[in-house]
Amino acid sequence: MSSTIIKRAFALLTACAVLVPTMPVRAADADDRILSSFNKSYAYKTFLKDDAIRTESKNGVVTLTGQVNDASHKYLAQEALAGLPGVRQVDNRIEVSLDGAEQSDTSVRATVRSVLALHRKLSDCGAEVDIKDGVITLRGVATSEAQKELATEYAGDVRGVLRVTNVMTVVQGPAKGQRTEAESVDDASITAQVKLALRSHYSTSSVNTKVQTTGGVVTVTGVAKNEAEKTLVTKLATDITGVRGVVNNMTIPQELPGGVATPGK
Repeated sequence: MSSTIIKRAFALLTACAVLVPTMPVRAADADDRILSSFNKSYAYKTFLKDDAIRTESKNGVVTLTGQVNDASHKYLAQEALAGLPGVRQVDNRIEVSLDGAEQSDTSVRATVRSVLALHRKLSDCGAEVDIKDGVITLRGVATSEAQKELATEYAGDVRGVLRVTNVMTVVQGPAKGQRTEAESVDDASITAQVKLALRSHYSTSSVNTKVQTTGGVVTVTGVAKNEAEKTLVTKLATDITGVRGVVNNMTIPQELPGGVATPGK
């Protein structure tokens, strides 16, 4: 009887000894997959690979350190990671080298460049961005008047921009095929780009939204002040590289007599 008990205890101890070391290994594998997915993501390869960003993951908690020149890249890195499978939390300790000068010409110029790069209708244009005292000058080549006008519109809607002078040259050419990477942009990168676009544009920076992406289809929920604001959110999200469609479920508060607002339907 005692021999049987001893054998069972020994078997139990052996099983525990096998299980204990495997648990950290599995967690480490999951953390490795998170970091690998981030490094392979569209957001990282397109916008962040030249930044001095360091990542460390432990049990799904990812810590970001390093330095970037553009505050939008700090935000993009955080959101691109937050949407990856297995990520429980992102501790963003990235430092912005222009910290304390958020509205300086250098920072505003960086944000304008990021905004133009986010939108697929502008990502292939040769826009060169200069700034002095809040006045943006766009130079380079546009493929159409519509693209040139859109560059002016989007650049002018960045916080800190006082005026836009667009001297881009329009060079008509054959229509370009859709960029191949637009067909394989991961959902986490799309969500991060949409969030950054809405945050960077002055007209939507204060809009209360929640963004989710499945198979390239973006679903936006939240509250818009009016129909025009809701429409703008759809327009900006639709123009992000990789987006296949946008479902805008934002509500618009309805104002009752006396100025009392109620949630819209």
